[in-house]
Amino acid sequence: MKKTLLIVLSLTFSLYADLSVEQIQQMVSKIHEKREGVKLETLETTKEPFVRLEEDNNITTFVIPVKAEEAKLSLHAIVNGKAYINDAWKSVDDTIMGYTLKYVGKRGVVLRNGNHIKKLFLHEKRNSFITLEER
Repeated sequence: MKKTLLIVLSLTFSLYADLSVEQIQQMVSKIHEKREGVKLETLETTKEPFVRLEEDNNITTFVIPVKAEEAKLSLHAIVNGKAYINDAWKSVDDTIMGYTLKYVGKRGVVLRNGNHIKKLFLHEKRNSFITLEER
């Protein structure tokens, strides 16, 4: 495999080794020439290349993902199996910003929206006091 790759590379280099300086300059000038690009209207009407296939009752459908703003969720507290998320107390199976609360633990929660899962955790308590040592 390595030998064939080496042979192919050497043949390729030998083909381009016969280029003169003038030919190289012509090739470079062609690169620098302004080329016509694709119009913005054409780009806007192109189909989304990234699609997801969903099958339901032997019917396959193409689902184009929609770019949604990232939901800003913040967990502030957990007390008695309830979580204080975005200034509201939530229990298991409650919804917030399209996500359903699936699990409440001691240090964090799990939220789910379809195939998207978010895990939120409580911040560690930080000691805001400065201790000074006497000398």
